[in-house]
Amino acid sequence: MYKTLLSLHLLIAWLPLWLTSAAWAAPAAAATANLLSEPLAQEVRQLVAAHAALPSELRMELALGELDPRLRLAPCKQVQAFVPAGAKLWGKSRIGLRCVEGVTHWNVYLPLTVNVYGRALVAATPLPAGHVLAQADLREADVNLSEEPLQALAIPDLVLGRTLARPLAAGQSLRQGSLKVRQWFAAGDSVQIRAVGTGFAALGRGEALTAGMEGQTARVRTENGRVVSGMPVAQHELEIAL
Repeated sequence: MYKTLLSLHLLIAWLPLWLTSAAWAAPAAAATANLLSEPLAQEVRQLVAAHAALPSELRMELALGELDPRLRLAPCKQVQAFVPAGAKLWGKSRIGLRCVEGVTHWNVYLPLTVNVYGRALVAATPLPAGHVLAQADLREADVNLSEEPLQALAIPDLVLGRTLARPLAAGQSLRQGSLKVRQWFAAGDSVQIRAVGTGFAALGRGEALTAGMEGQTARVRTENGRVVSGMPVAQHELEIAL
């Protein structure tokens, strides 16, 4: 009997505290669930569009994700969207939301996907790795440019005659990583050196000390014995930016 009365007294003592906690948790959970109202969602879309500043020929579609359902945020009268420092609003990304008018100020991050569509080259038929591209292998189509990190290619003259580094399915976009890296010259080759500065350019010749691979720095010894570094840009050509 004594234990029963003690348990009852403890229950009565704890009941107000439990009710207060439950009363706080319910509105907090509801506030989190209803955080992304349509006006705020529209603000997010406008912020992303302004930050992206895409040219008119590109089309953007924004897919908003969901906040972690375990979050318990204090109610807030005004929530403001912001772009986190260093965020790249391209493909899978995130946008910041912060409470600027409430008892407790908080910051959270909302996941989102920024899809950007534009015209680019795709494979007209399935193409194997090692295939040398011809005009009939390619067609132009609307492509999700942000689907992969590597740039989609859109100019046929820059890819015709190039060799595929990986297979492509029919309709798959042609990316920079789809093509084998070109070797513009080998070590020991005679190379034309073009030094380019603001308003001027100078030409010279030298001997390649390293292979001239596309997109990679190469070293060349000039005719006066000086060793210079630059970017291979064409067959037996090295460009140095001054």
